[in-house]
Amino acid sequence: MTILALALTPVIICKEMDLSFPSILGFSAWMFASLSASTGNPTLALVISLITGLLAGLLNGILVVKVGVPSLIVTIGTMFFWRGMIMICSGGVGKTLVPVKGTILFQSLVGRIGGVVPAQALWAIGLAFLFWLILNRHKFGTHIYFTGDNIESARMTGIPVNRVKMLVFAQLGFFAAFAGILVSLEALYQWPTTGQGFLLPTIAAVFLGGTSAFGGMGTIFGTFIGAIIIGALEAGIISVGLMGFWTQVFYGLIIVISVGIHTILRRRA
Repeated sequence: MTILALALTPVIICKEMDLSFPSILGFSAWMFASLSASTGNPTLALVISLITGLLAGLLNGILVVKVGVPSLIVTIGTMFFWRGMIMICSGGVGKTLVPVKGTILFQSLVGRIGGVVPAQALWAIGLAFLFWLILNRHKFGTHIYFTGDNIESARMTGIPVNRVKMLVFAQLGFFAAFAGILVSLEALYQWPTTGQGFLLPTIAAVFLGGTSAFGGMGTIFGTFIGAIIIGALEAGIISVGLMGFWTQVFYGLIIVISVGIHTILRRRA
């Protein structure tokens, strides 16, 4: 979830929204499991699955930028499209990834580093640092903030706003695919429903971390902390004996309250 939240942050900073990433995650996970089984080469399956996610995200960007359809509408459509494709291609049946266990790829992605530290945690920290560098130390990050803050002013200053938007959608698709592969490898199984529970907590983590739904504002550090809080909240709800469904109540409250606070601050400014 942390990796998804990090990748979603630039999209929202750009004043766009993507609801399709859980379905892209699931389809890429199916692609990885299927190709791993059919080719016996999980590395090749990894590469093709990541490219699939990248292209799926890029498709969202093209539909938003070139066709002019609002991102919310586009990604609702592609969310159902990719989820339907999973069901059609898999026949509603999952795939095992047990043969991949013990490979170098498995150890690198979801193994225990030094027998203690989960590799996923290191990937999340490393990607957080990478996103921070891009948003704070690279001109592309500046372009993202300017595009989200005032797209017309950004266009007048020569920023290729269309390319910026397409790239932020493409990278979200790429990292959604990566997250799907991690989820499947950790469970050593790919379910047709993989990814369905990630939408609300991911969006909640981004908004809780201070990213504005109105664009032009947000930090990777805030998103990272937001993801940690959401993870702790999930564990806390279960530990006190509440039903897991309560998490959805809190996710909804977090999203509404966070957006409400940004709305009030925006009016006062």
